[in-house]
Amino acid sequence: MAEYKFYGREGADIKEKHGLTPRDCYDLLSGIWCADTCAPRMRSRWSPENKTLGQCSITAFLMQDLFGGKVYGVPLEDGNFHCFNVVGDCTFDLTSEQFADAKLDYADCPEQLREVHFKKEEKRQRYEYLKSRFFELLEKRCSR
Repeated sequence: MAEYKFYGREGADIKEKHGLTPRDCYDLLSGIWCADTCAPRMRSRWSPENKTLGQCSITAFLMQDLFGGKVYGVPLEDGNFHCFNVVGDCTFDLTSEQFADAKLDYADCPEQLREVHFKKEEKRQRYEYLKSRFFELLEKRCSR
């Protein structure tokens, strides 16, 4: 069994229509996250050892597609937001590992809207790529 380190992993037992939990989604995404899905401003620092770097918004909006709920953003020092998911009483952040041991404050964060994030065409394209690859892998998994 994999050892999960993402924020909210202990309580991430919600299921979407295919029966997947956020931990299952993390497993699938681990084979997809890459430099091409990383935010361009972080791409030079992306590595397989830090695979969640620069993946937060596109991952959070994909999780919202699957589980519903809302996407929120932790304000960062550089003026950007780090996106995470809240579904009912379940808060999880599949890409929190990029911050190593730093503790993010997930309380009272502003909601993030895909309409705002996807005004950036490159981000919308990265999201579409991540989503299509995710469902390709899910289909292969389900057809076994």
